[in-house]
Amino acid sequence: MLQTAIPILASLNAEETIQFYTEKLGFTSVANWDGYLIFNRDNITIHLWPTDDPEIPKNTGCYINVTEVDKLYAEYTPKGVVHPNGKLKDMPWRRRQFSILDNNGNIIHFGEDILGAV
Repeated sequence: MLQTAIPILASLNAEETIQFYTEKLGFTSVANWDGYLIFNRDNITIHLWPTDDPEIPKNTGCYINVTEVDKLYAEYTPKGVVHPNGKLKDMPWRRRQFSILDNNGNIIHFGEDILGAV
């Protein structure tokens, strides 16, 4: 029955967020309604709502399932967006993942199943 979920994260500055998601993360900006932003990349959609409270994005994030996590990590690493404690690694829950912080402070984890893991 359930098919997909769309994260709704917090944005502190619409223009800076648009620049970050398009230039650093490779998303396409598809909407900006008074600071409510929508981005797409491949089959992923992310919404961001405007806030003036910098504490909110420090406490929000999402997990994005991907294919070719190593390739995505190689794309994002030179852009300086990988979280210092979120380098690419195999996790005990049989996922290979890494993490970034967006320009607002939201954490985004990117991961895929480890093939052959039991």
